[in-house]
Amino acid sequence: MGINVSMSRLGRRRWVTAGIAALLAAAAVTAFGAAPASAVHDTGAFELDGNAVNGAAPGDDWDNVCHQVLGTDCSTSNNTSAFGGATSVDWVAEPNLNASIFTGGGSKDPQDVSQWAWKDGAGGLPDKDNLLHSFAARYLTPSGDVLYFGSDRYDNSGDAQEGFWFFQNEISLGSNSIGGGTGFNGVHKAGDLLVISDFSNGGTTSTITVYKWDPTCTKTTGSTVGTCGDANLRNLGTSTSANCATAAANDQFCGIVNPTTITMPWSFTDKSGTPNNGALNGEFYEGGVNLTALGLAGTCFASVAAETRSSTSTTATLKDFVLGKFGACQTEVHTHSSITGSTSIGTGSVSVSDQATVTVTGISTWTGRLQFSLTGPMGSPLETTQNIGGQITVTNSTTQPVQSATATVTAVGNYCWHAVFTSDTPGVPNGTDDGVNECFTVTPVTPALATQAGAGPVTLGQPITDTATLTGTANQPGTPAINPTTPGAPADGTITFTAFGPNNCTTVAFTTTVSVSGDGTYGPVSFTPTAIGTYHWAAVYSGDPPNTNGTSHNLDCTDPSENVTVTTTTVSTSAQTWLPNDTGTVATVGGAPLNGTLSIQLYTGDNCGVTSGSAVPGQLYSTTLTNATSPATLTTNNTSFSVTVTSSVSWLVTFASSDPNVTGSSHCESTSLTITN
Repeated sequence: MGINVSMSRLGRRRWVTAGIAALLAAAAVTAFGAAPASAVHDTGAFELDGNAVNGAAPGDDWDNVCHQVLGTDCSTSNNTSAFGGATSVDWVAEPNLNASIFTGGGSKDPQDVSQWAWKDGAGGLPDKDNLLHSFAARYLTPSGDVLYFGSDRYDNSGDAQEGFWFFQNEISLGSNSIGGGTGFNGVHKAGDLLVISDFSNGGTTSTITVYKWDPTCTKTTGSTVGTCGDANLRNLGTSTSANCATAAANDQFCGIVNPTTITMPWSFTDKSGTPNNGALNGEFYEGGVNLTALGLAGTCFASVAAETRSSTSTTATLKDFVLGKFGACQTEVHTHSSITGSTSIGTGSVSVSDQATVTVTGISTWTGRLQFSLTGPMGSPLETTQNIGGQITVTNSTTQPVQSATATVTAVGNYCWHAVFTSDTPGVPNGTDDGVNECFTVTPVTPALATQAGAGPVTLGQPITDTATLTGTANQPGTPAINPTTPGAPADGTITFTAFGPNNCTTVAFTTTVSVSGDGTYGPVSFTPTAIGTYHWAAVYSGDPPNTNGTSHNLDCTDPSENVTVTTTTVSTSAQTWLPNDTGTVATVGGAPLNGTLSIQLYTGDNCGVTSGSAVPGQLYSTTLTNATSPATLTTNNTSFSVTVTSSVSWLVTFASSDPNVTGSSHCESTSLTITN
């Protein structure tokens, strides 16, 4: 059992709170349901025998409690009982006789703590009302949830009226001014417990009344069980025969004082100076209350105060007090996400869960509801908080840790789980997780982009092509991003195809963009180059944030499968030409000599320029004949005018005679040519 020791008032007061062992709690719950409550003075957990020293009877005594608080033996080294020790312990020593006494007219039990006042070092306190030590302990027993409490006082000269408050809220000494004294921190809470005891005639006559703080009580309505004994005080039980030494076997509460002088296990000096830590008859008091029998089992108490009173009346003036911490119900929620760190969004969703361990200390039986929620992606427009599953009932017997329902996350970003425990047990506080191991990150995917150029080489004037295959994209976030009611669509975006070249990776020869819808093959896209050379295809996928990153392929033009060469071919041709030439002949009848000019002119067309065609410049040939023998001839020597295509040419042969006895003449000769190249 873990024990925490704290100190207050400059180290002069001490208290301890111990956690409840789980096995003990389970055993106690079983016992409570299986057996009737037995006498509070006979549980076997604690000795109510009129002294403070562990004896032969089973169970602890106040020396054990002192030992737990101070860490010293307090006359015994035995610090355990048959039930594993107390679940809550208080042991406080007053620093001096004038320490912490009540003052002011509002310091009465029906008034809230906020109206009480205290002072130090003022004196004037009756010796019989001066408390030196206060102590309390709580046990889970087969008989029930039991409180034990007690005190010792400076003097026994007079009857003792004492009260013991068990507060659910933490009560401490304040610093505010009130009622001529100093106030307290804290207020009452419904269910706070007050035990008022009166021991007279040396302790042989005992009266105990048990109240609980009930704000519905506005005035006194009676003195029987269940009625309002005063404002805010409801009577839970009363007895005029509450001496533990003579109490009935099924008593719900009892008390006892030391019938003779006893030796206290801690430093104790009474007014008489009794030696050896001796306490005279009636200077030591102890009692017990079975909370289970009174319907208060499991109520968590944070503070305890022993008080002396002017009488047992609810409106009695309060005298001295000793205040200490007693332990309180505490709720801790420790959680652990199924994913801590980071994980990929995958194809567009991630399944996550959480688990929580709920620990309640200070009480054995409790119940409540646990709600898991998930928030994320943090800081994103998609941020949402979703309750994951319904509220889960958790009790002290629930197997821990408690597993959440599974959540589906569909967007990249940071997420955090949260678990809230809502208590259904009075006095048990709600609890929230500490945030440790509750956050995780979902990261985007980077898809793969593979491309393949069409086969090459191709001839100039023919298209080149490219195709892209996109894999590994993630769907878009659903709506909402956590546990969506509308699933996310396939990743969109675009693929931009670019052809660089020719023969370099900087000149953009062509670019085009196609739309994307998830994984798939896109293209082919085509482009017809206008120059020969090697072209390099590249592709860029834009991505689809937040779930899918962009990617590219072959922007550096190093993938040979993305290269296409564009070529052309040479063709050898011949063009036949024909140089037209002609020979003209002139002759006389009878053989007379020839005098005059013989000429030949080349014409385009086939009728020597009569209806079409024209004389070809530079293609006039002539000769002068003087007494020339008949016949005479003239031959052309054309070397510059050629015929390259199918056409017609004609020659005009003319003889202009200078002899009056000889006439002139002319003749047109045409040629039609067919040239096949």
